[in-house]
Amino acid sequence: MFQQWRRRRAVKRIEPGDGSALRRFRWWQLLGRSMFHLDRPVPVEGPVRYTVDVRQWKTDENGTVMVHLYRDGLQHAVARAPALFPVEGGTIEVAASSFGLKRCHVVADDGTEHQLTPDPRSAEGRRARFEERRPVLSRVVGAVSIVALLVGVALLLQEIAVPILRIPPIAERIGTVEPLFRLPLWLTISLALAAALASTERALRLRYHWLLDAAGN
Repeated sequence: MFQQWRRRRAVKRIEPGDGSALRRFRWWQLLGRSMFHLDRPVPVEGPVRYTVDVRQWKTDENGTVMVHLYRDGLQHAVARAPALFPVEGGTIEVAASSFGLKRCHVVADDGTEHQLTPDPRSAEGRRARFEERRPVLSRVVGAVSIVALLVGVALLLQEIAVPILRIPPIAERIGTVEPLFRLPLWLTISLALAAALASTERALRLRYHWLLDAAGN
């Protein structure tokens, strides 16, 4: 019931596109633009290409990321993330995080889903190509990202737990609580940067976990 309500609400947020042409992806947009494609067979018309274009630095007045949907190179619809766009045979679903996209999938009418194809010039496309050409090294990079985020989660939980455990009524019951980790400032900053990079790397693969990637945020 809740999911159906969310879907109806997301569909209502869709605005018609202005018909403008899709601009080519440029190399300097690697860190702030995501582009994915979906080819769909359409009776009579023939094959149709949908393109999802998201520019993280372009937001509305509330700071919400805008998702642009193009149909055969022309702007077809616009919506705020998370966005749902009905297309032939299913729905394109797009969700954003602080480091990129965490979802860009098409869900067919029968419930099956698959990720859209990243543009080869985008950062997501380059990361996918790296995974295809160097699968072992790609898995190593992914594992390092998870370790960096786990460290970030541990430090975050400590920062939350210690002040709570030092509240007088609690401290009287369990005694004085000291942090398990006392890190120098330079190491704390380095670990924070590592967590941010790890979340960025995972966003390029459209991986997102509500706890792990929250540490990067």
